[in-house]
Amino acid sequence: MQTGPLKFKTLILSDIHLGTKHCKAKEVLEVLARISYEKLILNGDIIDGWSLKRKGGWDKDHSEVLNMIKDLINDPTTEVIFTKGNHDEMLEVVLDFPVAELGIIQEHIHPTIKGNYLITHGDRFDSVTQKHKWLAILGDIAYQLMMQINGIYNKYRSWRGKDYYSISKATKAFVKKIVSSKDDFNSQIVAAAKEANCVGVICGHIHTPKDSYIEDIHYLNSGDWVESMSAIVEDFDGNFEIIEYSDFSKIHPPEIEEGVTTNKIDEVA
Repeated sequence: MQTGPLKFKTLILSDIHLGTKHCKAKEVLEVLARISYEKLILNGDIIDGWSLKRKGGWDKDHSEVLNMIKDLINDPTTEVIFTKGNHDEMLEVVLDFPVAELGIIQEHIHPTIKGNYLITHGDRFDSVTQKHKWLAILGDIAYQLMMQINGIYNKYRSWRGKDYYSISKATKAFVKKIVSSKDDFNSQIVAAAKEANCVGVICGHIHTPKDSYIEDIHYLNSGDWVESMSAIVEDFDGNFEIIEYSDFSKIHPPEIEEGVTTNKIDEVA
């Protein structure tokens, strides 16, 4: 990760899940404000309609993220792409906000020096979401409960000097492994890329950051802002990199002034 001012061509985030109690909205605000980028891609599940339908956990930080996104959409110097995720359903019903202003689309072709990348949330490749929606919704409720257990369990692990372990993520991965096929997921990624004449596919959805190749297709996953707190950046040579907030915050700590944290964009020479 750059140690100087953070200037990138593209910043890609997904799965922020505004409207849930475990969304790391403050950290999202910090990243959005302290990184300079020409293009922002919000790749699905930015707002969690499922959670909001169940009352959710919306607070002022979540509103600030949404307002910052609105400001960026209206900023002529920044291109904003907003793709739809499976949790973005019901937004018109649960949000007191003109969702049409966000310009949400299904997928996006992102051009780079090295070729085009298909940007899509990733739920289209998930057999649980596509074929067993009831199980996906039930799993989401269980995931929120597991997050509560995570907090208690990891306080104990921290006291024992052990690293963070996500019970919720492990359980979610185990269930999906039972009902879906990795080979099927991989084949769908490759087929979608070739159909769109793309050299790579960039997704979110599974909450696990990833940078790998499936056959000759470059597959990237931006992770989430509930647990992994990760994003993808593209430099001006067309290279992609996964950045994690834990590393970002060490190299670029928030500016503190009289005990108040401020999100200030680094000046670029």
